[in-house]
Amino acid sequence: MTGPAEHPSRALALHKALRAIWSAPPGLGAFSAVNHTALGRRFVIAAMVFFAIGGLLAMLIRTQLASAASPFMDADQYAQIFTMHGTIMMFLFAIPMLEGMAIYVLPKMLGARDMAFPRLTAYGFWCYVFGGTMLIVAMLAGLAPDAGWFMYTPLSSSAHSPGINADVWLLGVTLVEISAMTAAIEILVTVLKVRAPGMSLDRMPILAWYMLVVGAMMLVGFPPLILGSILLEVERAFGLPFFDPARGGDPLLWQHLFWLFGHPEVYIIFLPAAGVISTIVPVFAGRPLVGYRAVVAAVIALAFLSFGLWVHHMYTVGIPHLSLGFFSAASALVAVPTAIQIFAWLATLSHGRPRLSIPMLYVFGFFFIFVLGGLTGVMLAMVPFDLQAHDTHFVVAHLHYVLIGGFVFPMIAAAYYWFPHATGRLPVRGLSAAAFWLTFAGFNLAFLPMHLTGLLGMPRRVYAYPPEAGWETLNLVSSVGAFVMAIGLGLVAIDFMILRRFGRAYRRDPWRAPTLEWAMPTPAQSYNFASLPHVDRRADDVDASAIGNHLAAGRGYLGFVRNGWMETLGVETLSGRIEQIIVLPRQTYLPLLTAMATTAFFVAMLAKAYWALPLAVVAVVVLFLLWTRESGFRRDMGPLAVGHGEAAPVHIESAAPPSLRAMKFTLIANATFFGSLLFGGLFLWVSAPNWPPPTVPQLSFVFLTAPVAVLALAWIAGHRSVGVAGSGGMLWPVLCAGAHGAAAILFMFAALSLGADRTSHALSAVVFVVLVYAAVQSVIGVLFGLYAVYRIAGGFVSATRNLDLRIGAPWHAYTAGAGVAALVYVMLLIELAGGSP
Repeated sequence: MTGPAEHPSRALALHKALRAIWSAPPGLGAFSAVNHTALGRRFVIAAMVFFAIGGLLAMLIRTQLASAASPFMDADQYAQIFTMHGTIMMFLFAIPMLEGMAIYVLPKMLGARDMAFPRLTAYGFWCYVFGGTMLIVAMLAGLAPDAGWFMYTPLSSSAHSPGINADVWLLGVTLVEISAMTAAIEILVTVLKVRAPGMSLDRMPILAWYMLVVGAMMLVGFPPLILGSILLEVERAFGLPFFDPARGGDPLLWQHLFWLFGHPEVYIIFLPAAGVISTIVPVFAGRPLVGYRAVVAAVIALAFLSFGLWVHHMYTVGIPHLSLGFFSAASALVAVPTAIQIFAWLATLSHGRPRLSIPMLYVFGFFFIFVLGGLTGVMLAMVPFDLQAHDTHFVVAHLHYVLIGGFVFPMIAAAYYWFPHATGRLPVRGLSAAAFWLTFAGFNLAFLPMHLTGLLGMPRRVYAYPPEAGWETLNLVSSVGAFVMAIGLGLVAIDFMILRRFGRAYRRDPWRAPTLEWAMPTPAQSYNFASLPHVDRRADDVDASAIGNHLAAGRGYLGFVRNGWMETLGVETLSGRIEQIIVLPRQTYLPLLTAMATTAFFVAMLAKAYWALPLAVVAVVVLFLLWTRESGFRRDMGPLAVGHGEAAPVHIESAAPPSLRAMKFTLIANATFFGSLLFGGLFLWVSAPNWPPPTVPQLSFVFLTAPVAVLALAWIAGHRSVGVAGSGGMLWPVLCAGAHGAAAILFMFAALSLGADRTSHALSAVVFVVLVYAAVQSVIGVLFGLYAVYRIAGGFVSATRNLDLRIGAPWHAYTAGAGVAALVYVMLLIELAGGSP
């Protein structure tokens, strides 16, 4: 270990040593990169490629609609293009774009060297790329999904979509959603645990608060969609009737599951963009953000309210009047926290001396467009108006005003703002300003007339319309505007390419920004900071230039290299007190290989090669286990120096390591998935036709008691494994794995017995899936138990180094609770359906 760098030559040696440790090898070695800077850039670039493809499809749509009864596309081609346009923009552009922005900038703003789980970030990126590629290849082959990007049943059921088109959507989007879930956990743990010393929660930069809330929303917002996609694919592949009303299913169940995800997703997309606005506006206004705490409270309130709005999209399906009133009020109320943020931005500008830079052009464009979209959103929140405008082009116009105005314009502002950070080149006016005005004018020319065509009755999703309807002129204007906007966005892309090559070089902090990401030379190094800062004030009110010189000289924390480790600091969540040294993994191809094996599972499902599914699952499990080969130590390390006379343990010896927090977040997502499944079964009992079924499964006493007994044993054994860690005994982990195995067998036996008629009626299908879910949790519990045995045998566990056992303990407890809940639920559902327990 070398000491802190004081002399310039020592500082240069420190930077050289850090670069050697943190940088990925050249050439094919780039595929082994797990660094957040490289992966954040890759997410953004991939999202922009998909955005270009989605934009091209939009131009095809506007060409078709420019005139009545256009022969440009037939109904089937239009349905595929329309579906893929929406799918790409929502799933392959918007969410990954915000993930890329967060992955790139968050650790830098938090004063850290990387995200909490770099390999998880890499795995999520490759899942995203492979899932998106699956969808694009299917489109080029003429097999794209064609039931709309919302995939409403029964249009997407096998009776109306007999090919693999719908399967491509269900499997491709689910693979992409794996990436979203990994990003949610990564963002949450990073913001809460991987910050600079002294950075308490109330000192975090405002963007970190936004992303913390967004990560929580993603954690509980995406599981309902993943569940719905799995259930629909199971119905299509194996005939279980969750959405078939003839067999006790209900197409409305899909709408509920989809919009439980879909409406929060609008705010998941908007909030990172709002965080960008809250970051950029104070910089160019020259004063701190007005109402920092009020904005944080508004963001949390907005997230909470967004989960009560999903029926906003279902006013016309026959919802009871009382429910309509509740959801309408909630939809209008959401405007309040949104307005708080807008007024905070305006107050910041009015109290400062704004500089009209290129990023600020897009900020002002955002203000104009998003406020108009918000006003039409309040109109659509009112039930009488929505009943008139539902499924018309008025809704299309509102959606684009909110999403393009509320996301694309801020993201372009963010791209110009952080462009010097990523490239070391400074944006200049000229082409940049011309591109903005073409984009802004083209957007309004394209979508403002759609409000009128919607009010005149033009429905969504039609590929032709009668000339006498009076919509042709407005549609032609919209198409011209769309092409003007496309030219503007094309100029934006050209501008970035020119700036990347010929932009004026700038070393550090060109905007005079008061946040930590500018306290480093640009373009950013893979290790971010040569040494880590101590934060004694709000982290968006610092002198980045002065701090940068101090850190570059190695006078902060961890201003040295030790054992070839990639180190950053973990802090206590509330106070920001130093808690641990996080030793991060080195570059590896394992995330890529694991993502390839995961993709193989989905491709096998798509090809109906069900025999290959177990092989793919085994490959995924083995590859994930290989991730652990280089983790852990075979001896206790004790507290190690971190600089400034302080010491901290490595994370595997810490009381609150990031991986333990990640497990708890994973279980929250898992519980949301399970809760959505239970909701689905009760919804079918309440509203689906053809209930109760002709025959109801019968329960036995053994069914109720045997699984509970072995689950209790698994829970106790998992807990005791942690208590006796370091004694060298393997009895409790072995007992834990055996009890989970017995529970899995009992659950599968019960599923096959009680769900014998699972293709005949939804009741048996729900019972079967709930019990299979419980069995899968126990199978994973077996893996955790056997993994504990392996780590103990390898000498990686002691009374202090017991993290491998502590990670499994919450899973054992959750599995026991979920298993009992599954048994009680099945008993209750059968009783409600007319059976006898």
